[in-house]
Amino acid sequence: MASLLDQLSAMTTVVADTGDLEAIRRLTPQEATTNPSLILAAAQLSDYQGLIDTTLRQSRQVAGAAAAAEEVISEAIDELSVRFGEEILKVVPGRVSTEVDARLSYDTEATIRKARQLIGRYEAAGLSRERVLIKIASTWEGIKAAQVLEQEGIHCNLTLLFSLAQAVACAEAGVTLISPFVGRILDWYKKHTGRQSYAGPEDPGVLSVTQIFTYFKTFGHQTQVMGASFRNMEEIIELAGCDLLTIAPKFLDQLERTEEPLVRKLDPANLTDAPGSRLQVNEGSFAELMAADAMASEKLDEGIRGFSRAIEALEAQLGHRLAVLEGEAAFAHAAQEIFLLNDLDGDGTITREEWLGTDAVFDALDTDHDGCLKPEEIRSALGAPLALSAR
Repeated sequence: MASLLDQLSAMTTVVADTGDLEAIRRLTPQEATTNPSLILAAAQLSDYQGLIDTTLRQSRQVAGAAAAAEEVISEAIDELSVRFGEEILKVVPGRVSTEVDARLSYDTEATIRKARQLIGRYEAAGLSRERVLIKIASTWEGIKAAQVLEQEGIHCNLTLLFSLAQAVACAEAGVTLISPFVGRILDWYKKHTGRQSYAGPEDPGVLSVTQIFTYFKTFGHQTQVMGASFRNMEEIIELAGCDLLTIAPKFLDQLERTEEPLVRKLDPANLTDAPGSRLQVNEGSFAELMAADAMASEKLDEGIRGFSRAIEALEAQLGHRLAVLEGEAAFAHAAQEIFLLNDLDGDGTITREEWLGTDAVFDALDTDHDGCLKPEEIRSALGAPLALSAR
């Protein structure tokens, strides 16, 4: 029997919810999505350190020697987002989603500018905008930005979506894709009801995505629905047949290992509980509907704060790494100056007789106690990471 993953892939586009290129290569999804949280996680892996360092150095060159570190980091994050996306597109046959800074979620014009910049980077790398989805939070301002971008042929993935009102506003704006967050909806209901678990068919997140899917298919909206943020396998199984599902590697592995029949639950040709009338959504009614939906409004605000913290954490990590890299140049220069001053015969080592300092300092620097100082011992004493200084 085929695995659950194979069966699911036959009825739903499977998207890998990860920035880990090795996981994407291993799991061979049709598409992939990434964001600062996923880039931050990937950046912890030694496999990606070379990419991080190269990007930071290039970003310094682009920003200029006199530019503040914050400007360099901003440049680097945009470049890393596209570099990760570029590598993902070498593996997946479909699209990659690349996220706009969540701190711009309530600023339509700033969101549009950032999206254009990201697409410009992809196109400069020789990649068509048709293979990229710009990921934007589903605020009213974000939806309006997406409407403008879609008219320019820049396709959007509206994320942090928790309600039918958000979904309908996106569809009417002509958005390419929405990502309703199944697991975060479940989290909210568990917290506010005290209920510890829900069976798959009763899961509030599953019910929300099913409602949105049914509404879109009933009224002929072309916007695709991609269930996201899963807490368990049942949620995924209950949404089999959804246009797309973005799934974390741990669940993709589990689906791949499991062999049992998979029943299609969402089917445009077999809709149940179809809505009788359209929902009217404009700026005023959107605000009213969101204010009346505590779950959607709370999770949207919480999600934006969380995504913003992830960017800030990534900025902090890259800022630290930039300081190390730029300190490397200073340390290396200082080490070279000390070496030239003391290596009197130019043989690449400094003997005790050549050393112009005190014996105590020489003994402290001579870490291998061989009676001479080598360049790496000087660099180490100055605090420059050996691995970096050797590059």
